[in-house]
Amino acid sequence: MDIIKRTIQLALDNVEQGGRPFATVIVRGNEVIAESANQVAQTCDPTAHAEILAVRAACRHLGTENLSDCDIYVLASPCPMCLGALYYCSPRKVVYLTTREAYAPYYRDDRQYFELETFYDEYAKPIARRRLPMEHHADPAAIDVYKRWQALNA
Repeated sequence: MDIIKRTIQLALDNVEQGGRPFATVIVRGNEVIAESANQVAQTCDPTAHAEILAVRAACRHLGTENLSDCDIYVLASPCPMCLGALYYCSPRKVVYLTTREAYAPYYRDDRQYFELETFYDEYAKPIARRRLPMEHHADPAAIDVYKRWQALNA
């Protein structure tokens, strides 16, 4: 199976069904472990990106949160949310088939705090200067959760 063609076809099929133009295929050796198209429009779930759904399925299938022996094929360079998930699952490699810059003339997904052109810039800003309003309400008891985790997992 040609994984690149499969990734493209998943995304194209999703567009034809009213979904968004993104897809992910996860491979270990010569076996497809999981695949998904973006399901945001279909599920009304803003986290239902192709990468997230495929990573979840692959991890369930393999019984691990670590995909270090897998290759992940994505239609486009990952958004920050998906990039974070890819770092967490630690695949052997990620192969992306197009860039944000290449597809930007054909696809818009602007939200109140999100535009493709500026979203990555938000991460570099101090929290107080980001467009998304965020408040820090320090509570010393919050750290107790982490202390308990350490006690149980040391």
